[in-house]
Order: sequence, then C-alpha cells, then structure tokens
Amino acid sequence: MPGLFRRGAVAAALAPLLFATLASCGSSPSNSAASGPTPTLRVGDQKGGAAQALLDASGQAKALPFHISWASFTSGPPMLEAIGAGSVDVGTVGNTPPVFAGSAHRPVKVVGALRSSEAGDAVLVPKGSALTDVASLRGRTVAVAQGSSAHNSLVALLLKAGLSPADVHLSYLQPADALAAFNSGKVDAWAAWDPYTAIAEKAGGHILATGEQVSAGLAFQVASDSALADPARSKLVGDYLQRVGTAWRWAATHQEQWAQVWSKEAGIPYEVALASVRRTQATTFEVALDDDAVQSEQRIVETFAGQKLIPASFSFADFTDRRFNAGLPPSTTKTAPAN
Repeated sequence: MPGLFRRGAVAAALAPLLFATLASCGSSPSNSAASGPTPTLRVGDQKGGAAQALLDASGQAKALPFHISWASFTSGPPMLEAIGAGSVDVGTVGNTPPVFAGSAHRPVKVVGALRSSEAGDAVLVPKGSALTDVASLRGRTVAVAQGSSAHNSLVALLLKAGLSPADVHLSYLQPADALAAFNSGKVDAWAAWDPYTAIAEKAGGHILATGEQVSAGLAFQVASDSALADPARSKLVGDYLQRVGTAWRWAATHQEQWAQVWSKEAGIPYEVALASVRRTQATTFEVALDDDAVQSEQRIVETFAGQKLIPASFSFADFTDRRFNAGLPPSTTKTAPAN
C-alpha cells in the first residue's frame, strides 16, 4: 500500500487505526469475561507494543490460569497514570515514563526490565529537509511525546551535540498528532520510536540520529502498588511477566510470522511492521532489574532534573520491586538467551 505514505495522507489513513487513545478495557480473544472465582489481571498495552497480539501469536495466551482485561494507550505516560490510579495492574513502558511517574510520586513500582536495540528510537526530519545533524536543530521545533523513551533520547542527543532542550522548541505531542504535524511541515523534526520511526521513514522521513549511542536500551514493566500488595494479584503479575518474556523470545525467532500478525492488529502495512520487528522487537528480551538498570534510570532522573524537565531529583530505587528477578540475565547482557 505505497499510496498510504504520501506526505499528509499517512496521518489520515493510519491514525484512526494505529494511534487513537483507548480508554476502554476488553478481554483477550482467548480470555472471555471473568466469571466465578477466576481472577482477572488488568494489563496496559500500547498500540506500538502490541502485548496482547504478541501473547496470542506466541501461544502464551493459551490456557491462562486467569483472565486478562486489556486497556490500550498511545504511549507510556498515560498508561502509568492509569496504573497509578489503580485502574490498571501492570504494563510495559520505555525508560523515561517511570522517571516522570516517580517524580510525581505515583503509587507504582518498576517490577521488570527488558533490553532491546535503540536503533528504532530516532530523531527524524521530513523528506527534503535541509537539516543534516542534531546540532542543526538549534532554534527548530521538534515534536516528542513528553515523558516517552524518545524524550530521553532527544534530550541526550541534544546534550551530546552541545545543545540543551532550551535551544530547541519542544512541541509535546502524542504520536497521532506528531505524525500529522511531521507530515504537514508544522514541525521541523520528530523524536519517535518504532513502529512510528518506520512509518515516518516509509513516508520519506530521514533519520538524523538514534538513541543507540546515548541510551542503555532498557524498557520496563511497571505495576501498581495495590496489585503488588495483594498476594494473589502479585502472583498473577509474576505469571504475566514470565509469559511476556517467553513471547518476546518467540518473536525473535519468528520475525515474519509475528510481523504478519502485528501488521493486521495495528493496522499498518506488513513492510512497516517487519522493519520494526527486525530493528527493535526481535532484539527484545528480559533482563534483571539489577543495580546497573537502576543506576541507568537514576542518570536519566539526574539529567531531567538538571534540565528542569522534572521538578527535582529523587531516588529511583525507591520505585522498584525486585521480587521477580530470579533466573534473569544481568541488565548489561547484549544477547538474548536461548528460547
């Protein structure tokens, strides 16, 4: 469907399918509405992350000892708001949403870590842009989802180039609005993550820089304090984390199959899904929430506090719960363990 990616057309064609913020909850197709004593785990999902489709495609949703009620969000920050409010039990986010959640003292804890390539976290410019590197962004308008992993990559790349966030005009937009602004020329650049990076590239966008040189490549599983305080519900959280880890290892060895499923679920062309899978999702695997992972996040806390992007520094370790770490490789591991 190459016609979908003409500048200005991609937003209208894909936004209703890919980017809408969904506040309602629903059950996985393999998990009918809870009845009787069967427990329900409320899980947050992102259209770009597609945890629900991944569990189904990998077979990890079969024979669940509990039901899953899914809630879909456009990015990590609104998901963490829901987790902090107690309407969602657990979900996966990038490296920066937990920093904002901790800064806001939300009742949440990071309970798991995932490592993947940062090649899909990128700063892009539209087709025909005269901008050639991050330094050339001085005085320009850059779209980014506030508190997203792309926000951290953008800030780190600016600092590496000798700039600060104050040297550019940050336009805080969720992916749907950012894509529309990017394709209409209302912003000079966009800090995004896969699959949005692949969508922008398909539309003719060019990558100025990626987060590979400035980020540890970590994402996190976050759970509500209320779920963790409940022994029965925390057990479900642990079961869910194990299934997600197994599902990501399946995706790494079934890239084309997963891309086909995901493209249909997300409403994106197969070639866009496959590019995202090969670059980002096939490199994703579970690692331990260890001291190195916590220190990596603490550095983001210090950077964002120093740039006045959060009110003040805080101890990231206070927002972690390591009870689910058993048997996982160190967070510094670069290669996924065998399936």
